[in-house]
Amino acid sequence: MADAENSLLGETTCGSLLQKLQEIWDEVGESDEERDKMLLQIEQECLDVYKRKVEQAANSRAQLLQVLSDAKLELSTLVSALGDKSSVGIPEKGSETIKEQLAAIAPALEQLWKQKEERVKEFSDVRSQIQKICGEIAGNASEQTGALAVDESDLSLKKLDEYQVKLKELQKEKSDRLSKVLEYVSTVHDLCAVLGMDFFSTITEVHPSLGDSTGVQSKSISNDTLSRLAKMVSALNEDKKQRLHKLQELATQLIDLWNLMDTPKEERRLFNHVTCNSSALVDKVTVPGALALDLIEQAEVEVDRLDKLKSSRMKEIALKRQVELEKIFASVHIEIDPEAAREKIMALIDSGNVEPTELLADMDNQIMKAKEEALSRKEILDRVEKWMSACEEESWLEDYNRDENRYNASRGAHLNLKRAEKARILVNKIPGMVDTLVAKTRAWEEDRGISFMYDGVPLLAMLDEYAMLRQEREEEKRRLRV
Repeated sequence: MADAENSLLGETTCGSLLQKLQEIWDEVGESDEERDKMLLQIEQECLDVYKRKVEQAANSRAQLLQVLSDAKLELSTLVSALGDKSSVGIPEKGSETIKEQLAAIAPALEQLWKQKEERVKEFSDVRSQIQKICGEIAGNASEQTGALAVDESDLSLKKLDEYQVKLKELQKEKSDRLSKVLEYVSTVHDLCAVLGMDFFSTITEVHPSLGDSTGVQSKSISNDTLSRLAKMVSALNEDKKQRLHKLQELATQLIDLWNLMDTPKEERRLFNHVTCNSSALVDKVTVPGALALDLIEQAEVEVDRLDKLKSSRMKEIALKRQVELEKIFASVHIEIDPEAAREKIMALIDSGNVEPTELLADMDNQIMKAKEEALSRKEILDRVEKWMSACEEESWLEDYNRDENRYNASRGAHLNLKRAEKARILVNKIPGMVDTLVAKTRAWEEDRGISFMYDGVPLLAMLDEYAMLRQEREEEKRRLRV
């Protein structure tokens, strides 16, 4: 029975149900009034059902329209953000259903979303590189952590190009800064080598990365690093300049002391590394260790040693100077009192009232003046030597003329005869030699306001005496001939 009813309900329509209802009412005996009332109720319930369905359909349409509107807005936003000037076809409302429009927009949205993800990644990569280089320049690269937020309202290629241009500028600046840093580091290395300083500990005072051998790109290029490197180079150059000045002063002192004490060349060679830069320009001193502190200290110790040695050897050195002075005077026939001069020197040294260097400088000055004096006397002394040589020949000739056996055919007679002939010629020149010598001597004396002394005797007096003796001899010869 139940299966028959279910089968019947499966094929039921509104008309069959109304007919069934009429049969039940007939069988029950419902009144027309009651029947009309129940039919109105059935009709109202049907209207309510339709209303609910219409409302549901309207809500569903509104939701679809909102989704479509949101999709269009998103499409428009993506196109605007990406700067894509090509239009995306959106179906008109009257030409296509809402679902068809949504179906048409979906592929475009999917493509734009994919493009947006790629563009955001490009922006993020470029901006990360910019941030990294800016951090390196500012010196706070280690503080730059986390991903950068990308402004998704403008993801255009134009904006991306702007960032890429900025990145290239920063990369160029980084390259320039890195070159400058490497130049500074190289200069510091060379200066440390010359000054005998530890390069690694010196350069890492500026920044630890500068001593890192892992790679060039890891070195700090910040403003602070460049500034500190510039200051370090300046300080090292100043240190180099001061050390060279000190070393050159020590080299000069060494050379003066060596010359003062006639130090052997072998001993001097031990300090060639000091004296080789005695006149060098600061930029030309590049040999490693040339200006090391221990080298300067070594030179200072040697100067101090020689200075003490100089004091103990002062008498010996001063006497050497005195001997040199005496030799100069003796060579030009200037008579001095060497014993008195030596006693004076010894007394000065023993008194301690004169600096050894001043005493030796004074003696060097005396030697220089003596050499100048000797040079001014040279011409006259050469003529005196010739005159005296002629006088010796004159004396020999007188002895020769008095020899009665001079013409005997003895051994050597012919040689004496030749000498006599030459002697007569030379003797005849003596008056002229004397006259010239007198004129030269008088000119010399007038120029200097002193007498020309020869072994303690005025030369003009010697010449006058010779002239008088010669005249007496000539008069004696004339009397003998009469």
